[in-house]
Amino acid sequence: MNQLERAYRRSSYEAAGAVARVGRRSPALEAVLARLGGGGGARQGGFLGAWNPLSRRMPPGWNRRMQARLMQVARRLPAAAGWGGTACWQEAHCLFAADPRRLAVLARRFRQAAFVLVRRGQPARLCWVFPRLRR
Repeated sequence: MNQLERAYRRSSYEAAGAVARVGRRSPALEAVLARLGGGGGARQGGFLGAWNPLSRRMPPGWNRRMQARLMQVARRLPAAAGWGGTACWQEAHCLFAADPRRLAVLARRFRQAAFVLVRRGQPARLCWVFPRLRR
């Protein structure tokens, strides 16, 4: 496991007061998904942001502009804003109630190395968008 993958796995992912971690199930996060999806609730979604493309640090203003752009592009998807990271590093992201294929398209467009997939009844999973960064 490389340094980038370790960072994703050490991070916590928060939205609407619920926290997820890769490899763990979060009943609180499943409740957020249920609220996001309307009538029957969303069965799956993912944490995705637009900060630091391809895991390269960018200036705060640039990151905020890209996050706002992501929110504009994904405006039709049910979403809950949040933050993720570790004690020494954090960035904005969103929990989107969406199919993982749609999330992968957005992640590629905003040059994100990976996103965290959450499904009701299952542990959160790391999904690589640019697998070469996993090496």
